[in-house]
Amino acid sequence: MVLRSLMPVLLLALPLAAQTRVFRVDDNHTVLGFKASTLLFDVPGRFMRYKADIQGAPDAPESAKVQIDIDTKSINTANQARDEHLRSADFFDIAKYPKITFTSQNVRKEGDRVVVRGTLTMHGVSRELELPFVTAEGLNGAGTRTWSYRATLPLDRLDFGLGADSVAAKLSLKRPVELDLLLVGFFVEPTPSAKPVATTKKSPGTAKK
Repeated sequence: MVLRSLMPVLLLALPLAAQTRVFRVDDNHTVLGFKASTLLFDVPGRFMRYKADIQGAPDAPESAKVQIDIDTKSINTANQARDEHLRSADFFDIAKYPKITFTSQNVRKEGDRVVVRGTLTMHGVSRELELPFVTAEGLNGAGTRTWSYRATLPLDRLDFGLGADSVAAKLSLKRPVELDLLLVGFFVEPTPSAKPVATTKKSPGTAKK
């Protein structure tokens, strides 16, 4: 009986920071990037358009849920001809596969890292992987409390069929591609859903007084 009576008090005592919040991405500093390598030089690039739906709490990462959708057409390697080739059927085939998606399955904390396990779907192929994010927290130039999550991860592009039939890729492009991800943003309270307005219906045939 004592424990039951204490439960409401304990629930009210939970810190606000442990409640689920929304991570609002700072587009000015967030980078969804990569680095590919040829026999002669490296090719850094990034995707310029994406949608990130991230919910959780900074002090309870295990509760986080992550969904990221990337517009493959927005690939940018600072070379227009190369970008058009990457958008073609030789590589990303954006007409057939307009998005890259990542959906989290679970999140865990390992030391100073937050490891997000999920499914990456790219070029019609889905594979499970783990993204080990190094976290940081501080105040930005405007004095706003900000969080950042950085992860680097090597991928084999042929696991997703990227460049598998490209003559140019077979001649000079190496298989490993390094992902370079930096998510910067702010935790905010979720927007409350609008409650439907209750209406009272009159029964058919009800006479007016």
